[in-house]
Amino acid sequence: MLRFWQSRKTVKPPQLPEGVRIYAFGDIHGRADLLKEMFTVIDRDLAHNPINRPIEVYHGDYIDRGPDSAQTLDLLIERGRNRMAVFLKGNHEAYFLEVLHDATKFEDWRQFGGLQTLMSYGIQPSLKAGAAGQIELIQLLNNALPDEHLQFLCSLQPSFECGDYFFVHAGVRPGVPLNEQQESDLLWIRNDFLDSDADFGKFVVHGHTPVRQPEKRKNRINIDTGAYASGNLTVLRIEGSSMMLASNTD
Repeated sequence: MLRFWQSRKTVKPPQLPEGVRIYAFGDIHGRADLLKEMFTVIDRDLAHNPINRPIEVYHGDYIDRGPDSAQTLDLLIERGRNRMAVFLKGNHEAYFLEVLHDATKFEDWRQFGGLQTLMSYGIQPSLKAGAAGQIELIQLLNNALPDEHLQFLCSLQPSFECGDYFFVHAGVRPGVPLNEQQESDLLWIRNDFLDSDADFGKFVVHGHTPVRQPEKRKNRINIDTGAYASGNLTVLRIEGSSMMLASNTD
């Protein structure tokens, strides 16, 4: 069943401006089926609880690992035409763009779940071994990639701020002001951020590191519930000082 459920409030909860509601999506990783389900949940919520300025924030890692990366991008591009949406860059999108220009990175990309992305564009992994086979596959991928997919991937933002919230794919470097963060940290950081109890200046909403269920701390919330493997795509609904969660499972 798809439903929203209330999270615990902090002593001094962060706030969004009046009239704004944000729906923040965890890492999708090619699970177009789950994404479509969550569109239905959000549309139903907006029909029953309209608001002046609904904003959808997508936290990156739209591709790789799951079966339908190409369709996921189609859905997001179409959604962005009809909704106020913010699309953040994940480390998988950043690496994908590098692979398009440098086939020597193919083997690492394969370890990241790149073969599933290839197949979503109708490309079967070649039996040809070595660098020649990798170059051939990347050439096929460049030819198959729609222009609007490439434009979308090149337009992704490293972060987004609204009210007391900071939205980012992986996290932030503790001790560094938010406006001075390095993009490499925003896309890749893990333990230095996850283990920190520091005040980051704003409440951070992030993904990147899969957890069994959303993990809320005093300074951040992780909404990456490993959709590609768990079948559970999480959406965080924020309005005022209220945070609620929706997922594809009870």
